[in-house]
Amino acid sequence: MLPRHSDPIAAIATAPGRGAVGIVRVSGQGLAALIEAVCGRPLKPREATYLGFRAADGSAIDQGLALFFPAPNSYTGQDVLELQAHGGPVVLQLLLARCLEAAAESDGVGPRLPGLRLARPGEFTERAFLNDKIDLAQAEAIADLIDASTEAAARSASRSLAGEFSREVRQLRDALIHLRMLVEATLDFPEEDIDFLQQADARGQLARLHEAVARVRQRARQGALLREGIKVVIAGQPNAGKSSLLNALAGAELAIVTPVPGTTRDVVSETIQIEGVPLHVIDTAGLRDSEDHVERIGIERAWGQIEAADAVLFLHDLTRAAASDYRAADEAIARGLTEKLPAGVPVIDVWNKLDAAPKGGAAAAADRERVSLSAKTGAGLDRLRRKLLEVAGWQSAPEGVYIARARHVQALGRVAQHLELASAQLDARAPALELLAEELRLGQNALSEITGEFTSDDLLGVIFSSFCIGK
Repeated sequence: MLPRHSDPIAAIATAPGRGAVGIVRVSGQGLAALIEAVCGRPLKPREATYLGFRAADGSAIDQGLALFFPAPNSYTGQDVLELQAHGGPVVLQLLLARCLEAAAESDGVGPRLPGLRLARPGEFTERAFLNDKIDLAQAEAIADLIDASTEAAARSASRSLAGEFSREVRQLRDALIHLRMLVEATLDFPEEDIDFLQQADARGQLARLHEAVARVRQRARQGALLREGIKVVIAGQPNAGKSSLLNALAGAELAIVTPVPGTTRDVVSETIQIEGVPLHVIDTAGLRDSEDHVERIGIERAWGQIEAADAVLFLHDLTRAAASDYRAADEAIARGLTEKLPAGVPVIDVWNKLDAAPKGGAAAAADRERVSLSAKTGAGLDRLRRKLLEVAGWQSAPEGVYIARARHVQALGRVAQHLELASAQLDARAPALELLAEELRLGQNALSEITGEFTSDDLLGVIFSSFCIGK
């Protein structure tokens, strides 16, 4: 490991603020002298000991539990000391400062723990990864479990942390390595009268591997959806009921609702969940030409949110659907959506005020695919929720889904592409086995990126910097 990965580190491992219990964590090699200085006596491995934490003059900082986990049987793979004290921020800061001070004190020969420093975000988990206690997908699952916003996301992150996702990736990698071995054997023994690829049914193996990657990729997409959710923007003309729809979906009065056009002048957002999938729903200012300076700023922000959306709810007013000027304004907004939205971003036409709409109003909208509802009464909301899950790509029965990230889905996509190119080489009239072997090698590397067996230091820096300090 690099020197910075072997320095002893310390941090407060619990969240900022007051609580019943707070934890100070230390990781490094050779903590015995530090333990003696802070705890006043040696600690039995993996046994909680109730004692007083001592200041430099021998006075008590606090009373609590101390636990010592000798290497390599610890979270980080190094010696780990955990001090559980009362969860006041001042107490924990005093205890952390005492650990740093005691490490620098001399035991008669030199400092008790030279170089002890404050840990960076995610550094404890980074050391667990570097010391082969967990792989990279499991390390990411730790952060995802902490950050989970729904029960389904927490359960999926727990499955990934237990290694389910990693096991499937390794199974794919092992099958790919076996196929590479057959290709390499054919390349190494071209003069032999043995067709290793044909005898081992290489085409069948490649087809089965491609199907297995597709299954894992689909489950990874579901896991990424559970982790990240989708951004849904509600857009439309003033007084179409956008704020009422946000309130109805959220089940709370988040946005001000009045009969006055242009009430909403800024972005109002709320995260809701449907079947465990987080949806970040954003209410925006009504889209129209306005002379009001403040309202124009709100409309500009609305278009900015629309351009960054994963899905757009284009809200229409059924009570005004028959009016020619209203239809013309709706058509202008539709053109703007077409121009500004990236290809593939779904737009759901939502026709609101079903409870007050004349029969002719509903008929006027019948030529468009739509979801008709009443934000006021709640009629039609369930259908809209199902439609949102559909456009998000969610499939029911997610019990076997594991949490995943966009980089996992992208890596699996690259694996699928390399396997397709490998299939094309194998099916060619005169297969270029060197190219076939190269595609399989690239596919293996893409799989190894997921678990961290083949990755860059830059990627590691990005991943672990997003963790909280102390984890």
